[in-house]
Amino acid sequence: MQDIWNIFKNSVQLPKRQAAFSLNRIGMDKVIMFLFILIALASVPELITQLKANQTSSSLYMQSFFYVIFFFIFYYLIFISVVFAILSFIAYLATWIAHMASRKLRYSILWKTTACASAIPLLIFTISSFFYTITLSFFFVLVLFQLIVLVQTIFLYPKRNVKRSKRL
Repeated sequence: MQDIWNIFKNSVQLPKRQAAFSLNRIGMDKVIMFLFILIALASVPELITQLKANQTSSSLYMQSFFYVIFFFIFYYLIFISVVFAILSFIAYLATWIAHMASRKLRYSILWKTTACASAIPLLIFTISSFFYTITLSFFFVLVLFQLIVLVQTIFLYPKRNVKRSKRL
């Protein structure tokens, strides 16, 4: 649990050099576990909304159990799939940016950085979901914020040594 807390602290500080380099030393399994926790947290407002919508039912306890099961199958699983696909796409775009900027970065490092950079947008999404209906434009603003943090983080890394990479 201490590792998850360290990932969270470094993710919130992310365009800083020390936070980016300490996140690179953390294993991918811990980052994925961190994402599962964040996505579960981001799913709570929708679960509460679904349970409130079905409160008028007479057998609330049994139906609530089934709603929770259906929620995890049809909302949480789809939400995880969409978030992971978007993170993978953004990390792929970041490989192009890193290559054009001639930085020493691989896809795995960029994916991990992208996943950690999504902490603030997911928390903003969670908090605002309690008060507002989330629109697609809000989603694009959060992705734009994540891209800006990611590009700033890419430029923290040193440039490639052109002479050495041509010999290999």
